Amino acid sequence: MKPIQTVILDRDGVINFDSPDYILSPEQWNPIPGSLEAIAKLKQAGLQVTVCSNQSAIGRGMIDQTMFDAIQAKMVAATEKVGGSFDYIAVCPHGPDDDCVCRKPLPGMLLDTFKALNIQDKGTVIMVGDSYRDVQAAHAAGIDAILVSSGYGDANMIFEKSKVLMPNIQLFSNLAAAITYIFEDT
Repeated sequence: MKPIQTVILDRDGVINFDSPDYILSPEQWNPIPGSLEAIAKLKQAGLQVTVCSNQSAIGRGMIDQTMFDAIQAKMVAATEKVGGSFDYIAVCPHGPDDDCVCRKPLPGMLLDTFKALNIQDKGTVIMVGDSYRDVQAAHAAGIDAILVSSGYGDANMIFEKSKVLMPNIQLFSNLAAAITYIFEDT
């Protein structure tokens, strides 16, 4: 594996606890223990850290842009408080039936990230997600992925399904464990 230079993160279930009822307010956004510190470790090591996140609650009218921005601001501030930051954040506000090109499992947000950060070598990029959609998007964008079981889905089923697309994919308990693996493997 080439040395990783950019880590693309899903948000809900990777950085913060997820909910089947969506994260609809800053009060509902709560980081998974160790995730913000893991982001800080990546930044301290000189890596780029980005977020690519489906946020269909916006398109479904469950949350307005102002409330979504407040949630994002809480995430950014909490990350910065422990020494981390984000180089780029991409969000798909569309619902599953909106026929957009950005919503995962499509690779649109990842491709936008490559362009925004002028990433030329996809072999230096890895995605950390908690869903099969994340793995599908990474595969479609031509990058490797790692899964974490800190989301609310059936992690073992997601992992088994993902191995069909990426036979060497790894599953970790959370972002902190995945980051430890990234550092060991590069």
